[in-house]
Amino acid sequence: MREAYHDQLGELAEQLADMCGMVSDAMERATKALLDTDLALAEQVISDDSKVDDARASVEENAYALLALQAPVATDLRTVLAVIHAAESVERMGDLALHVAKAARRRHPNPVLPDQVRPDFASMGRIAVELAREAREVIRTQDVDKARSLEQADDEMDDLHRHLFSVIMDKEWPHGVASAVDITLLGRFYERFADHAVSVAKRTVFVVTGKMPGYSEDEDI
Repeated sequence: MREAYHDQLGELAEQLADMCGMVSDAMERATKALLDTDLALAEQVISDDSKVDDARASVEENAYALLALQAPVATDLRTVLAVIHAAESVERMGDLALHVAKAARRRHPNPVLPDQVRPDFASMGRIAVELAREAREVIRTQDVDKARSLEQADDEMDDLHRHLFSVIMDKEWPHGVASAVDITLLGRFYERFADHAVSVAKRTVFVVTGKMPGYSEDEDI
């Protein structure tokens, strides 16, 4: 019985890791759709978002079943609770990739991004995808040092996000208000995606150590 129970805990963590893989792929495609004005790819991200929602529902259903039937304690209880909270963060990551794809679709056939900021968004997309994939590996390995290392990439994302503001606030900005609004929103989507990935990694640190490192309660999209 105990072996089957621990197998269930392992399957729960693997479901969460799979979710991270799903949202990393979604953000990779959404970024490509944004940069390449690729409507078909944007539509794929939009239509696939329901799969992330379904995955979260399955994770939560299995987690609550374990709580009800096994009454876990100590590390096992931390694992179940961490997965429930992390699944919410990962679903929000999927929503943020969805927002990027919708922006690409909304402006099609015109590009959303002026050439001036395309390199910034290419970098933000790369970092976002890497963070989601690193979070997936942290869940699978429970590597506390790797979990803590995600914050360095998140700092790089924050620097790029701040740089975007300096670009669009420049008095020489030639692309108008609508473009500035698009860039502001898109920058926020990428910045929040990264924050959620770091939050997921911190949940793993909580499972292993029993302590939540520097966790922020601001989880809004």
